[in-house]
Amino acid sequence: MKQVVVITGLGQGMGRETAKLLAKSGDEIAGFDVDGESVGTLEEELRRAGRDPLLMKIDVTDRKGILKFRDETLKKYGRADVVLSNVGIGFFGPFEEVDLEKALKCLEINVIGTAAVFQAFLPSMRSRGAGKLIAVSSLVGQVPFPFESIYSASKFAVEGLAQSLKYEVEPFGIKVALIQPAQVSTTFAAKIHKLPPEGSPYRERARRFIEKDEELIKTAPTPEMAAREIVKIVKARNPALHNQLEPKSSFLLALNRILPARVKDEILLNYMDIK
Repeated sequence: MKQVVVITGLGQGMGRETAKLLAKSGDEIAGFDVDGESVGTLEEELRRAGRDPLLMKIDVTDRKGILKFRDETLKKYGRADVVLSNVGIGFFGPFEEVDLEKALKCLEINVIGTAAVFQAFLPSMRSRGAGKLIAVSSLVGQVPFPFESIYSASKFAVEGLAQSLKYEVEPFGIKVALIQPAQVSTTFAAKIHKLPPEGSPYRERARRFIEKDEELIKTAPTPEMAAREIVKIVKARNPALHNQLEPKSSFLLALNRILPARVKDEILLNYMDIK
């Protein structure tokens, strides 16, 4: 069945590839991204493929912009069957040295950005008695990593938001799901990997963490591979609440649930070479 799928952060990476696959399968695509150039090239690509998308340049912190986008989407398509909140930024650094104003921006985009787009489309879904709200979280939304305290906090918050919201909206026929990728082979991590300054007590361990993380990214799923799994979740009639994109994530989350804290800590410190 053809769906109207709203995707935020669809300019590049997983969001872009997901939009392309869904459009290819016949779904209607509405979405936005802060990168206007990427939005433009994606729109051209989808139109060449015979689709009629509604794509806009919007910053997810622009509440009025999101509401205008919502109104345009409902006017054009009459409904939104799925909202996939994929917008988000990374954040890396020792907590002691974090610029809290920049941290606030991360939380604003990752958490309140997700909340804003869900809240915008929720009334129309409730009125219809159907819909799916899907948030891209992260492995670190359940397994916190060192030097990613702010990013982990934002993803823990997204997980809490979705799990709480599920109880509220399921009686109205609305499904809620989380997608929990570990790593995807994009430039996402490289953009935030910056060594602490010379003299920082955290510099050496952070350096080893970055080297290990960038090594792991080389063998991580590509955006195309991740998108194929995301499409399955978007199209599922009753998606699970928690969804991973590859077996390693599922394995790590299973270990996180059953292992004693001391053992989990030891594994993490050794795995990321920061003991």
